[in-house]
Amino acid sequence: MVARPPTESVVPAAPSLLTPFAEPAAGWTRRHLLDVDTFSRGEIAQVLDTAGAMAEVLSRKVARTPALNGVTIFNLFYEASTRTRSSFELAGKILGADVINVSGSGSSIEKGESLIETLNTIAAVGADAVVMRHGASGAPWLAARTIPGHIINAGDGQHAHPTQALLDAFVLREEFGDLTGRQIVIVGDILHSRVARSNIWSLTTLGAQVTLVAPRPLLPAALAPGASQPEHPLGLPNVRVCADLDDAIVGADAVMALRIQNERLRGKLLPSTAEYARRYQITAERMSQAAPHAIVMHPGPMNEGVEIAVDVAHSPQSRIEAQVSAGLAVRMAILFLLIRGSA
Repeated sequence: MVARPPTESVVPAAPSLLTPFAEPAAGWTRRHLLDVDTFSRGEIAQVLDTAGAMAEVLSRKVARTPALNGVTIFNLFYEASTRTRSSFELAGKILGADVINVSGSGSSIEKGESLIETLNTIAAVGADAVVMRHGASGAPWLAARTIPGHIINAGDGQHAHPTQALLDAFVLREEFGDLTGRQIVIVGDILHSRVARSNIWSLTTLGAQVTLVAPRPLLPAALAPGASQPEHPLGLPNVRVCADLDDAIVGADAVMALRIQNERLRGKLLPSTAEYARRYQITAERMSQAAPHAIVMHPGPMNEGVEIAVDVAHSPQSRIEAQVSAGLAVRMAILFLLIRGSA
């Protein structure tokens, strides 16, 4: 990752709830959502404010608005997904769009059709926006250069998962308000986690202090102990790396567990899941060392009993279900801002 200077921008408030989001998204200029690494604090705030307005829509007896009437959205998923895909599908439908799902199985992709061919086909039949998940890092950037519609990255390889980072920020802001100075611990498979990468950018932009915790084989080489590192990991002064979860968790405001991604592991990077759980599982005993108000998060799907104890996953401290709920409102906000934005 390459560091970038912090940026600020003054962004107008979210659209009024007195209208069904009929007006354009004032002040929004981005055409695509590929990652959050170049988002300003103001832009993230506008997404979260708009998501708050969308949450109000979802609370209505009839949760529907015609904001995206006449719009066609394709969900193009080359990798399996439950939460992200279903929430994008529902988000589009609630906003009045026509939503079409395309997956790697049961389509021409199985017959060997290339990504470019698939994208061109989707564009030819009138896609206004494509929500895309792909196993290759950078695939959404290729899509943005290939077809004229809006591209939303729903996860690319080990690179980025921007909507997950934004929904996590939404949950944290709902819990704590201003995140400046808040201590957020992210523990688990940092090496393979696109969630961790995007969360680092969004949370540090919002002023949080992020601590990454993982066994050495599950850290990027540049972050592993003993590696030649700059004074600040990733060039960011509010990111630190810690090998000991028991030290890192002391006083934390939020602890986010990451799944061990067995499908992405290359070789025997861990001695055993039992050993990993002994040193890195989020347990009630460990959470007792966090701040009294601390919350627990997980992007899902969970391996309960490995990275997180069952009782912790379902405890009053858990905001895992809140993350799933926030995903719908945040993805509604993203679709609205990109498609009805002023750009």
